[in-house]
Amino acid sequence: MIKLAKYLKPFIPGLIIAIILLFAQAVFDLNLPNYMSNIVNVGIQQNGIAESTPAAISPAGYTFISTFMSADEKALLNASYSLKSGTDQNKRGRRYEELYPAAASSPIYVLADDLSQETVDQLDTAFGTAVWTMINVMRSLADAGAGVGAGMGADAGMGAGAGVGTGASVGAGVGAGASAGTSSSAGAGTGTGTSTANINPSALDIQSIDITQVYKMQPLLTQLPPAIFAAARDAALQMDATLLKKSATMMVSVFYKELGLDIVAYQRNYIIRVGLLMLLLALGSGAATILVSLLSSRIAAGTARDLRNDIFEKVSRFSTAEFDRFSTASLITRSTNDVMQIQMLLAIGIRMVCYAPIMGIGGVIMALEKSTSMSWIIAAACAVLLGLIMIIFAVAMPKFKMMQKLVDRINLVARETLNGLPVIRAFSTSQFEKERFDNANKDLTRTGLFITRTVNFLMPIMMLIMNGVSLLIIWVGAHQVAQSQMQVGDMMAFMQYAMQIITSFLLISMMFIFIPRASVSAQRIAEVLETDPSIIDPDQPQAMDEFKRGYVEFRNVSFRYDGAEEDALKNISFVARPGETIAFIGSTGAGKTTLVRLIPRFFDTTSGEVLVNGVNVKELSQKELRSRIGYVPQKSVLMSGTIASNIKYGNEAASEAEVEQAARIAQALSFISEKPEGFNAEIAQGGTNVSGGQKQRLAIARAIAVKPDIFIFDDCFSALDFKTDAALRKALKEHTADSTVIMVAQRVSTIMNANQIYVLNEGKIVGHGTHQELLNTCPEYYEIAASQFSKEELRNA
Repeated sequence: MIKLAKYLKPFIPGLIIAIILLFAQAVFDLNLPNYMSNIVNVGIQQNGIAESTPAAISPAGYTFISTFMSADEKALLNASYSLKSGTDQNKRGRRYEELYPAAASSPIYVLADDLSQETVDQLDTAFGTAVWTMINVMRSLADAGAGVGAGMGADAGMGAGAGVGTGASVGAGVGAGASAGTSSSAGAGTGTGTSTANINPSALDIQSIDITQVYKMQPLLTQLPPAIFAAARDAALQMDATLLKKSATMMVSVFYKELGLDIVAYQRNYIIRVGLLMLLLALGSGAATILVSLLSSRIAAGTARDLRNDIFEKVSRFSTAEFDRFSTASLITRSTNDVMQIQMLLAIGIRMVCYAPIMGIGGVIMALEKSTSMSWIIAAACAVLLGLIMIIFAVAMPKFKMMQKLVDRINLVARETLNGLPVIRAFSTSQFEKERFDNANKDLTRTGLFITRTVNFLMPIMMLIMNGVSLLIIWVGAHQVAQSQMQVGDMMAFMQYAMQIITSFLLISMMFIFIPRASVSAQRIAEVLETDPSIIDPDQPQAMDEFKRGYVEFRNVSFRYDGAEEDALKNISFVARPGETIAFIGSTGAGKTTLVRLIPRFFDTTSGEVLVNGVNVKELSQKELRSRIGYVPQKSVLMSGTIASNIKYGNEAASEAEVEQAARIAQALSFISEKPEGFNAEIAQGGTNVSGGQKQRLAIARAIAVKPDIFIFDDCFSALDFKTDAALRKALKEHTADSTVIMVAQRVSTIMNANQIYVLNEGKIVGHGTHQELLNTCPEYYEIAASQFSKEELRNA
């Protein structure tokens, strides 16, 4: 995979933008549970009041709350608040009596606008500590039976009375109790209350306090010993910071109600404000998703395009040796299916690889902010997921490697079957080919099913883990909520963060599905791209000697195929000159085709030199060399297009007249004129809609249209009848009078008029001369001729 990373360089700007968008999307998604938690905790439970320090407070409330503060906290309170009348305006120009109706009748204390965050944090702590100091003082009074008839509970509310207790416990209580007492009044009245010795903090409902009744306790509170406040304060400082803040916030709600603030409207506005913010975050996340999908698709498609271009360019420079190493079916698979795997990985992976870690790490951080005590749940879930992913990866990876080889195999079988249909039908082997294809198809199917089942096994396990984690969080979280160690909204947010973390692992596990197969594909692509062609142009190509134009010379040439045990050609030497026709003949496998393929440098010699126009072909550029050669291979290949486009394939600048002349020389004009479209008649892929003889004549016409210095005809007259063969050779002789013609043939009649005939046997030249000379001097040639002519024809030859 790393070897192909260079293909991402042109798309780095888009990749950076995609990563930034993914980071923004992750931030949006990670903040949604947090705002949901705020709606539950603040919007619903705290009436929309988020602050622990009141923005405004009545003088009575100011005096009352400061009673439970230390000297330093009182100094901070005095420095932070100032007394304002109802007609005074805040920094936004609104009068305080508009915000707090109670300010119309009496001044109120207002929090300064220019406080630092550090000061606000100190005030939050001071108010939270003061509220719990107040609660603890009430408890101690209730337990001691001090005669303060004040009760504050979740159901009974809060009452106050001053008197002297004379019997049962009559006192100040915070909570819900069962025992009640009466006191004999000594002045201000009688009071009833509930004992709070066994108070449950989770049952507190500070927001239901009747604050005006609580203020009546102020004279008594001023007479209490400092030790009671000190003990109550020490107990308050031991409380959880979250609970302190929540209690202070509830007390702020009480102060706001006293000032006449519309709590219902305040709560509604808070929920709407946070809800709209969540909607904006969701829209932002959706927009980022769309943009990332667009960018990742463009990056993936562009990378795939560049890969296909480079593979095609590399393969087009391969010599026959490289094609022998990579089968045609494999090269097709590598340039299509393997590239598609890379494209899919990029299209999906850019999002998953970047998004999943951000969500996973961010989810862990955000979850720990909500509760560290339940972090073990996430750790356990992640450990199980990691183990599961590693097991699946170990099982599936070998199958992914096998998958691409099986795709190669099925492509090979399908290609051979389609190309060989005439032969298959002729020998009635359709059933055998069906079984061969069926076996290849079943192997691919079995492997694909194994991978699919393995991957599908992951999904229900992931869902089981996710649901199990949800239940565990609810179970543990509910106990913590009951013990006032966590708020309901925080538990809900923690659950969502846990789901986000597990989803991140799910996305990562999906990448473990794509990455192995794409890695195998990348390795296969890299093998092609890293294969250096065995035939390459020299660094400084030489120019051809125009005085030796058309000359072809072999000097002691030997050639051996890769992996072969002996040479296919041995010590071959000859010279072909312009105006001459040089022919090669011999038994099958003698090396005729191999010899002529050395001229256009389809292979390089093992030893010796091949010279064209006076220069060693290894010192020439391949394009320059082949532009001087008109080559007609043994197996004629036509391209899809028209007859005209095939004839002009080697010379796009050829005029209509030149195309027609080439067709006339190749004896192709007769069958072309019979087609309604003429030269514009369509040629199917591979030339399947023309006969073998027509295909050969069009291939010859294509070579003629190039106007080369050298013609090479590699047994390309075999499909022609004798009449057409004779007419074609006659026309060629007239047209190629100034060119060098090198011809390979099996029929003696095709080459008997050549200037020189070379007889090959087992890679060696065993005779050369004219037709008549070889009949008298070369037994091998005589044997070939005798197999094709009668004795009388040989005597008259």
